[in-house]
Amino acid sequence: MNDKNSYYWRKQLMWGLLLIGLGGALLLDQLDILDIHDLWHYWPLILIVIGINKMIGYPTAQDFTSGLWICFIGIWLFANFEHMFGMTFRNSWPYLIIAWGITLVLRPFIRERFAVNAPNKESSHEK
Repeated sequence: MNDKNSYYWRKQLMWGLLLIGLGGALLLDQLDILDIHDLWHYWPLILIVIGINKMIGYPTAQDFTSGLWICFIGIWLFANFEHMFGMTFRNSWPYLIIAWGITLVLRPFIRERFAVNAPNKESSHEK
């Protein structure tokens, strides 16, 4: 299996496992074994898993950057729902601006790294 196929296979597996977990939780709620309302504030963790999934393997620079953003938003939402470090939506919105600035600073480095290590590109030495 080549790298591109394994990357798409892994993404498909992640979505399948996510749907199985969600369906299982909803089924357990219907059977009165689990109260789904106690778990609703953990949904940002799904965003973190999706972001990490976009970043690993052989993503493009755009996939990697969007994966970072999805992870950050998941962490930010989870911290706000859990009131970690005293965070609320009212006092933590500047973190989004800071993350945007960090992304703008890192974007050239990310593009350069993925341009050099792209799996299907010939290097200038091989031409």
